[in-house]
Amino acid sequence: MTDWMMYRFPPQGGGPSRPRTAQVEPQAPSDFSTHDALGRVISSGVVVGSSLTPPPVHAMDFSRPPITSVLAQSTRDDAMDASTTVFTLRHGRRYLHDSTYPLPCDLPELNRQNLYTSLAMKVFGKPICAPQMTSNPPSKVLDVGCGGGYWASLCHDYFSSLGHDNVSFTGVDIVSLAPDFSKQGMNWKFIQHDLRRVPLPFDDAEFDLLVLKDLSHAVPLGTSSQRMLDECCRVLKPGGILEIWETDHVIRSLQPTPLSLANVRKEDSQQARATGTFPIFPGTPFVLAQNKFLQDFNQWLESALDKRKLSPSPCTRIAGILLQEDTMSEVDFRRFAIPLDEMRWEREGEKSSKRREESTRRKPQKVAEHSSLTEEQAAVRYTALMIVIQHIESLEPILKDASGKNAEEWQRWWAWMMSDLLENHSANNGECLEIGAWWARKVGMS
Repeated sequence: MTDWMMYRFPPQGGGPSRPRTAQVEPQAPSDFSTHDALGRVISSGVVVGSSLTPPPVHAMDFSRPPITSVLAQSTRDDAMDASTTVFTLRHGRRYLHDSTYPLPCDLPELNRQNLYTSLAMKVFGKPICAPQMTSNPPSKVLDVGCGGGYWASLCHDYFSSLGHDNVSFTGVDIVSLAPDFSKQGMNWKFIQHDLRRVPLPFDDAEFDLLVLKDLSHAVPLGTSSQRMLDECCRVLKPGGILEIWETDHVIRSLQPTPLSLANVRKEDSQQARATGTFPIFPGTPFVLAQNKFLQDFNQWLESALDKRKLSPSPCTRIAGILLQEDTMSEVDFRRFAIPLDEMRWEREGEKSSKRREESTRRKPQKVAEHSSLTEEQAAVRYTALMIVIQHIESLEPILKDASGKNAEEWQRWWAWMMSDLLENHSANNGECLEIGAWWARKVGMS
C-alpha cells in the first residue's frame, strides 16, 4: 500500500503536513482546464495520469471561498476539446451536461476520488475484499464507472504482487478520464458508455470479476439501479464475483460500545487496530451527527439528493439487494467507520467515561496534550476528514440551493465550518465516514 496519500502529523504535535508524493513519468494528458484544490487556475489545462500515483492533494485553506465560488474568468475557451459535447462549465467547475449527476468532472474531484480509493484500500488492507479472488484470481475484470482508473491500477499491482501478471482490466464510464495504462505494461482497455443506458456493451458471461465503486451519485434509485444490477449479472460468468464499494454520504456519530473485537473476523480486527477505525456490525451504536455544521450538511444533502432520486445512505441497502437476487449467492461484506478526529471518549478512556457523562453540563476541561492515536491512525482520520470537506465542496451548488443561502451567506458558512472542523477539531463526538465493501458469487460454474 503506497502511503503518499495519507496526511502526516509531525511527531511533536501540530497540524498535518502535505501528503508525500512520488515522482512519476508524464503520461498522455487529458483536458481538465479548471481550478485546482487551492482555487488557482490550472493554466496548462492538463492532468497527468499514472497507475501508481494520482495527482497530489493539497491541504485546504479555510480562509478562502470554496472552489465553485471562485470565478472562472481565466478559463480559456480553446482549452475545451471534442469532449465539450459531454461537459459544460458551471460555477467555475466542469460538469456533465446531464445535471442529474451532482459532482463535477475536474481535477479537484478526481483527486478527491483517488484520495478516497487510497483511504479505503488502507482501511481494507487490499483493493479487493472478496476472499475468493485471492485463492482464485480472475482473468478478466470489469471496472464499472472506472473514473480515473486508479482502483484498476491498484488492483493490477496487487494481483501482480501475487504473481498474476496476465489479468486483463476493462474500464467503462461515460467519459474517458483514465490514462492509457496499456503503455505502462497493464492489460487495459477503456469503453465509453453511459452506465444508465442498458444493455452494457459486453457479451454474456464475459468477466470473472465486476467491481462497482461509488456509483450512488450516478445511478438513481428504483428501476435504473435494478437494470444496472441485472446487466452486471448478465456479463458476469457463472461462479464469478460481483463486488460493490460504497460510502454513506450522511455523517453519523459513533458511540462508545462495550463490544470487543472478539466477534469480528480476524482480518477486520487487525485492520481496525492498525488504522484506528471501527468495524461496523449489527448493533454498532450510532446517533445523529453532533457537529452543527455536519448537521447542516446532512439536512441539505438529503434534500438535494432526494430531488434527484439518489440515496444519501446507500450502505444500508446493498446487502438486502444482493440477498434478493436469485442469481447471486455467498453474500458477505466488510464495513468500517472511520472517525474524522480523535474522539472524546477515546482520549478520556473507558474508566472516565461515566464521569464524563455525569459532567456533560459542566464546563469542559482542557483536553490532554498527547493524542491516544498513533501517527498512522491520525493520518487515516485526517484524510477521512479532508475527503468529507472536499465532498461538501464538490457538492456546493446543490447544497447552497438546498440551504437557501446566497453567495455571501454560503461563503460565511463555509469559512465557519472550515475553522470549526480544522482549527477547533469539533468533529470529536464520533462523527465518522462510513465505508463498506459487499460481494457475492454468481450461481453456477464457469
